[in-house]
Amino acid sequence: MAYQEENPMSQLLEKNQEAPFFRAMNQDNQMIYLSDYRDEKIVVLYFYPKDDTPGCTIEANDFTALANEFSALDTVIIGVSKDDCASHRAFIGKYGLNVQLLADTSSELCDSYGVWQEVEKDGVKKWKIVRSTFVIGKDGKLIEAMYAVNPEGHAQAVLDMLKTMNG
Repeated sequence: MAYQEENPMSQLLEKNQEAPFFRAMNQDNQMIYLSDYRDEKIVVLYFYPKDDTPGCTIEANDFTALANEFSALDTVIIGVSKDDCASHRAFIGKYGLNVQLLADTSSELCDSYGVWQEVEKDGVKKWKIVRSTFVIGKDGKLIEAMYAVNPEGHAQAVLDMLKTMNG
């Protein structure tokens, strides 16, 4: 009988629960804390597999293109991958991105948000970041938790959701 070990850290999050605390270095080697935004900003925390890859570039460019509209809704955009700060700086520089990118080289953040998952493609199993987005309210609670999102049109869909909420 095959025994599958469960990763107890990879509990999927749901809306209305408290967002897991995080702290991580951004592209400029500054420590960013979720609590920095408490009572001040809505946080769109999006996880993506790797800097400068096709889907990740689409998503980052789309969030950048809509940055002013998010800002008008008191919303900050923060991307997370396991790439290091230098990789994030190069990615931002290459595309002129207007988002903060956090370096989760330890996988702590990915684990706490349940996005580090085993996936199977063409019969091969491997662990990777599943592209996911979390909208965290000013009160620290999850407004939305979206796993396995498609990068095409995703930033616009998140913006539309926020506009609807602010009605």
